[in-house]
Amino acid sequence: MKANERKAAIDAYKERKVEAGIYLIRCAASSHTWVGSAPDLSTIQNRLWFTLRNGSNPHKLLQDMWVTHGCEAFDFEVVERLNDNDNPAYIRNIALKNRHTHWIEKLNGIRI
Repeated sequence: MKANERKAAIDAYKERKVEAGIYLIRCAASSHTWVGSAPDLSTIQNRLWFTLRNGSNPHKLLQDMWVTHGCEAFDFEVVERLNDNDNPAYIRNIALKNRHTHWIEKLNGIRI
């Protein structure tokens, strides 16, 4: 890749629209549901699956279930997208935290 192509790709990545929101991970084999929040939903599943495949996920029960049941038993789903990109970061973070708590309670999920 040429330097100008690389710079254009980096600029495009930086300018992409980032959506914050709430996601869940469900293990069909164990019926566990984990609920998490992310400032960038477009990258969170890849990050989580990477840590689980490598045995380095900090959530012990999630990691144990992954090892026991394998990746085929797991689903990832976005349950809510926050559309408040015009607000300052601290306002988005408060909204994300509140919605995270809401979904944990609603789904009787495990916080991640």
